[in-house]
Amino acid sequence: MIAQRLLGELASLLVGGEIEVLDLTAVLGPKTPVVKLPPDLAVSTPKVEIHTISTYDKNGPWWAWNWLKLGEHSGTHFDAPIHWISGKEHADGATDTIPVSRFVGPVNVIDCSKEATADHDFLLTVDHIKAWEKMNGEISRGDWVLMRTDWYKRNGSEAEFLNSDESGPHSPGPTAEAIQYLIDKGICGWGSETISTDAGQGGGMEPPYPAHTLIHKANKYGLACLCNLDRLPARGAILIVAPLKIQNGTGSPIRAMALTARQA
Repeated sequence: MIAQRLLGELASLLVGGEIEVLDLTAVLGPKTPVVKLPPDLAVSTPKVEIHTISTYDKNGPWWAWNWLKLGEHSGTHFDAPIHWISGKEHADGATDTIPVSRFVGPVNVIDCSKEATADHDFLLTVDHIKAWEKMNGEISRGDWVLMRTDWYKRNGSEAEFLNSDESGPHSPGPTAEAIQYLIDKGICGWGSETISTDAGQGGGMEPPYPAHTLIHKANKYGLACLCNLDRLPARGAILIVAPLKIQNGTGSPIRAMALTARQA
């Protein structure tokens, strides 16, 4: 009965506008930045393509629709555990087998925007997280943790978003120790505003790509290319990040959203 009453109150607050639904998603289209893999590895994710089937014309006089060409990890997207070799054995690690309860949960936002602006290779450490917890309260089991860097503001330009040079991509991310600290706390998943859940130079860390390696080994989830984290409070919001139910899917573009108290 208590849960039913609380759901009724939530519905009233949503209808009344006291709870705001924030969009944390980048537009998905031909200009969406995609990961560029080294030429000695597998074929990279294709650019997003949108093809018209009909627009109220001879191919469909009363309807408009399109067909799409895109990778599972395009735009604002969800990484399932089987995306990475360390998580490939999880029976519930694909987008069609993950319990749907994991797609909704409390969210903590760690603001690293000043540090990331000053240093594009900034790394979030355990000390940074502990300092955040001292100010905002401890991260709890089942929480999502997101790294705010304001990197999403670069999303209009693939060159600026990927930020690559002869030494590879440069973008902020977590250390292996930071990710393990969050896993030990029992988080549900980890997310970022960059093209990957790892730092741009994550391939040279130990283990390589620690966010991917450790998060998915622990049967946790990743989010990348998030937007508007600067509009979320440090804690107190609810995150909604449901991937498409793709058969044996390694990930999926999502419409990421958050429920938060409307600011006066």
